[in-house]
Amino acid sequence: MNTLIILSALGIITLFAEIFRFRKALFPLILLGLAGAFVATSFEYCDHPQSIFNMMIFDKYAVVFSCSLILICFLWFMMARNYFLQETSVTDHFALILFALAGAVVMVSYSNLVMLFLGIEILSVSVYVLAASDKASVLSNEAGFKYFLMGSFASGFLLFGITLIYGATGSFDLGTIEQFVASNPSSGLVTVGVLLMLTGLAFKSSLAPFHFWAPDVYDGAPTTVTAFMATVVKTAAFGAFFRLFSTSFAGVSGQWTTVLWWFAVLTMFAGNLSALRQFSVKRMLAYSSIAHAGYIAIAIVSVSTNGTSAQAILYYTLTYSIATITAFTVLYIVERNTGRNDFGAFEGMAKNNPFLALVTTVAMLSLAGIPPTAGFFGKYYIFLTALNSHNASLVVIAVVAALIGVYYYFRVIISMYFKPEKSDIPASIGSLHQIVLFITTLLTLLLGIFPDWVLRWI
Repeated sequence: MNTLIILSALGIITLFAEIFRFRKALFPLILLGLAGAFVATSFEYCDHPQSIFNMMIFDKYAVVFSCSLILICFLWFMMARNYFLQETSVTDHFALILFALAGAVVMVSYSNLVMLFLGIEILSVSVYVLAASDKASVLSNEAGFKYFLMGSFASGFLLFGITLIYGATGSFDLGTIEQFVASNPSSGLVTVGVLLMLTGLAFKSSLAPFHFWAPDVYDGAPTTVTAFMATVVKTAAFGAFFRLFSTSFAGVSGQWTTVLWWFAVLTMFAGNLSALRQFSVKRMLAYSSIAHAGYIAIAIVSVSTNGTSAQAILYYTLTYSIATITAFTVLYIVERNTGRNDFGAFEGMAKNNPFLALVTTVAMLSLAGIPPTAGFFGKYYIFLTALNSHNASLVVIAVVAALIGVYYYFRVIISMYFKPEKSDIPASIGSLHQIVLFITTLLTLLLGIFPDWVLRWI
């Protein structure tokens, strides 16, 4: 609960930065506030979950996921600072991000379907505005409008599903719903409600065939906002997805695991095959994000091993987010200096800026799942969870899809090391970006060597 209080207060304070003229102190204040929120959240880690009026629960799952979200957001602020300082409405941008983070924390901590919906809407409304925040760009305006329309439509599915679940069980409480579903697995209202909620959450998680909004929104939004959507938003979406389906709907898993199985397969191949055809690195990373959503969905399909699945989702989302922050930081630097985001903009980077090429290589290797990076062990734990749940066929399909993904990640590496040098690639970068890239690259390597640093907490 302290986490939400700190984040909400920080967002409100940010809104007053222009009025009381402390805009210059805003960025360090936010970093300090996020650090305080991280510490406050870690203090709530214990064996006895804290329930807040039966609406939210801060158990180990919620605390660890909240810490992960705050850490990712902290790194994101360091990555995005220069972009937002160019904006006159910097306080509005920062406040929206902080409120979105508060919504993300609610999404991984809810124990009541009302709080799930509120968390999703708090997060979504903020991101709708951020996606369209580049007023001079037609693509950004289109991205925000498309995300708003499609997101509202998906929220309707989710809300209708919640309504049917309430109609069948008479409660929004996850525990009460779990008991009713376990004793009435053949209830028609429950079945339809579960499938509608599955559809809504599949959209929020960009799972195929409900992924069609993601490439255009990710490509049109400002690069820094895209990075936030691909990391914090995706982590929160899957954290909420797994909490609901591994508890309340575990009793009818036979009714939705097959559907989600096909969603996962379609997502992995739709993301990877579409990424092969892209000439823009930003759009490639958008389709890559879709493919990674398919890998994460495998752990939800393997819901019978709850503890292992939770570990796999936490580790995968954290390591994927860290590598993605690296990739988008480099992409932002390249875009700012060259005005391009295609593969050609990365040509010869290794000769002009070896550090930038090195960190990009580590990020691409992690996203591709190449050892000894953290991305390799992320896929390993996902696949291990599936094998333990007797989903060997899904693992084989996922391995084939992952091999396809190796190709387009290595396109970036080949461009940097084996193409002629381009004079417009930056020879040096700002100190803040150097710090972000150093931290994320180091974490990518260390978490690949010591995965237990994350796994033991949940």
